[in-house]
Amino acid sequence: MSEPDYSIIGNRIKKARLNKNYTQQDLSEKMGVSIAYISKIEKGVNHFNIQRLTQASQILEVPEGYFLDGTSINSKNYLDKELHNLIKKCSPENQKIIYEIVKIIAKSEDNLNKTN
Repeated sequence: MSEPDYSIIGNRIKKARLNKNYTQQDLSEKMGVSIAYISKIEKGVNHFNIQRLTQASQILEVPEGYFLDGTSINSKNYLDKELHNLIKKCSPENQKIIYEIVKIIAKSEDNLNKTN
C-alpha cells in the first residue's frame, strides 16, 4: 500500500477550514494545538493521527473520508466507492440480492420522476 499524499490531505483540511471561515488560529484553539502545527498539517509537512483527524472532522463538520479521499456528502456520487467496497466483500449470492434490491429501488425512482 502506498503512503498517502499528505500535501493533498493538508490542502483538503485547509479548504474545509476556509469554508468554515476559520483562521489557522481559530482551528488551532479549537483543537488545542499550535498554529504552527496546523500550518505544517496544511502544507503536508506533518500529518494528523486518527484521533486528530476525527477531531478536525467534527470541528470543520466534514466527514473524515473527505480529508482522506476527497469524498464529501455534498458530492453527487460520494458513496460510489464505499458501496463498491462493501459489495465486493459480499458473497456472489448476496451481491445478486443487493443488485435486485437496487434495481427495484431505481425503477421505483424512475417511475416517481416520470409522474412529477
